[in-house]
Amino acid sequence: MIRLEGICRTFEVGDQPVYALVDVQEEIRAGEHVAIMGPSGSGKSTLLNIVGCLDRPTAGSYHLDDREVGQLDDGELTQIRRHEIGFVFQFFHLVSRLTAQENVEMPMVFANLPRAERRERARQALDAVGVGARADHLPEQLSGGERQRVALARATILRPKILLADEPTGNLDSKSGRVVLDLLDGLNDDGLTLIVVTHDARVAHRADRVIVLVDGKIAKRAPGDRINEVLSLLAEEDE
Repeated sequence: MIRLEGICRTFEVGDQPVYALVDVQEEIRAGEHVAIMGPSGSGKSTLLNIVGCLDRPTAGSYHLDDREVGQLDDGELTQIRRHEIGFVFQFFHLVSRLTAQENVEMPMVFANLPRAERRERARQALDAVGVGARADHLPEQLSGGERQRVALARATILRPKILLADEPTGNLDSKSGRVVLDLLDGLNDDGLTLIVVTHDARVAHRADRVIVLVDGKIAKRAPGDRINEVLSLLAEEDE
């Protein structure tokens, strides 16, 4: 499904280049659950943004379902982001003036779905993540765990094939975090490809495998149940 070949991403800071990603080679199969770990500034979010078609690599090629993403125009990339990829972020990114129901309906508005269908599907999605009773509440009236569940319902309302989650439990207490992770696992069990950026070993342990980035390069790959190998490498980087 996802094939990255020689992906590089360079940013210009003043007159100095900053190498966020360097020669990343990776394949992620449909239905896989992959965790991406690494020290701060190692390129994790940059890689996620490229996979999510929010950014373009400076060099290399990215194939999504045998399409070379670099050859697509902005309109085609928008369609991929709208219909094929869902996004969940650490800080939720809910629209503060909209209710939970309206936040979940928003992607369907852009997809031009009829109002009645939008309302019904949003209600079902909120019920599925356990916050149906909070549908008419604004984000400020919800707990952090409830906000993240609303964000998850919104991210999956158009039934994407891939879900990208950047520190999805980073702002949650342990109980709320487990609820969100269980929901993510359930979606993955149903066939959704799940890619999670995390600093939390407990989150990465749930993945089929873990990719470790260091200085923009892939430093290690390991199955999720061998997370101790990953933690040892990260501890060495911190020394």
